[in-house]
Amino acid sequence: MEKDLKSKRLYSLDALRGFDMFWIMGGETIFTGLATLTGWPVLKWWATQLKHVEWHGFQFYDMIFPLFLFIAGISFPFSLAKRMAANEPRAAIYRHVIFRGLILVFLGILYNNGVRFNFGELRYGSVLGRIGLAWMFAALIFMNTKLSWRIVWFWAILIGYWLLLLLFPAHDLGSTDPFSQTGNFASYVDRMLMPGRLYLGNHDPEGLFSTIPAIGTALLGMFTGEFMKSDYLSNRKIKKVLYLIGAAAALMILGRIWHLAFPINKNIWSSSFVLYVGGLSMLLFAVFYLIIDVWNFRKWAFFFVVIGMNPITIYLARRMINFKWATEFFFGGFVEVLPEIWTPVINGIGITTVGWVFLYFLYKKKIFLKV
Repeated sequence: MEKDLKSKRLYSLDALRGFDMFWIMGGETIFTGLATLTGWPVLKWWATQLKHVEWHGFQFYDMIFPLFLFIAGISFPFSLAKRMAANEPRAAIYRHVIFRGLILVFLGILYNNGVRFNFGELRYGSVLGRIGLAWMFAALIFMNTKLSWRIVWFWAILIGYWLLLLLFPAHDLGSTDPFSQTGNFASYVDRMLMPGRLYLGNHDPEGLFSTIPAIGTALLGMFTGEFMKSDYLSNRKIKKVLYLIGAAAALMILGRIWHLAFPINKNIWSSSFVLYVGGLSMLLFAVFYLIIDVWNFRKWAFFFVVIGMNPITIYLARRMINFKWATEFFFGGFVEVLPEIWTPVINGIGITTVGWVFLYFLYKKKIFLKV
């Protein structure tokens, strides 16, 4: 298995990536619909987790974005080792890293705006852009430092970001709270420097300055990938999983403690958010790895793997292709004959099915969008 870790894709990683994307390609609608349909307390509680917290705090939906970035971080030590084993020049690897980061920024701008030419009115901050930039800078740190210095970089980024926001609150909009939407330094920098429009007018959750702590999220993923790739505990995979779970718990506890001074907040990607969600992401990966790659229970994960092999494809396709038309064509009859309370569930199942079949066709044809 350790040889497989070094030479092959982690099936569990593809499954976890697919699980992450499932919620935004229809899973959210299915489960909120089921909560309304059944009235079951557990589903009603889960439905509350399928939306973003307005400002401070955390719900499950807030981790979909950072989990994807964390997973991208896990993959990098494996892909870097593969390129180096193929004797690819270091300069070529740098070009790949920088190109990947910048093309994701471009795709993010395209996703937000479509093909538009009123450049002053475009929204330049994006999910894909943050993934691209945070992953790119984390990869450059990873390539040019040893583990001890990577850890220094990680903590310097998180502590430095906290101190900047704490010591330099924004006063241009009258707020005195350094962690509020109008008073935080990150949003102030974005208001001063970012071109185009911000998502919330005075703040953008994918702004430029708050991308800095997101580098820490990518680095956490790279630490995890490096640990999985190492020879350490190569013949004791269960113990390796326990180490991951222990590290995840420690990160979550540290995040909750830091929350008392620097609130967990996805909108400004607070340092406590990096630790807490990084711990949750590591825990999820440990569980998926244990079940799929250690215990070898794989068949159930195929549904998610099909999604996880083409995540950017489905993310962009949801914006550029109207899957609702196909959903109405194939599932509209069920909506008509069933009581109205069934409509959200049927629509959620329909749009998820249409998207999955689209991805399955690409999977069978071995067509994968790689950046």
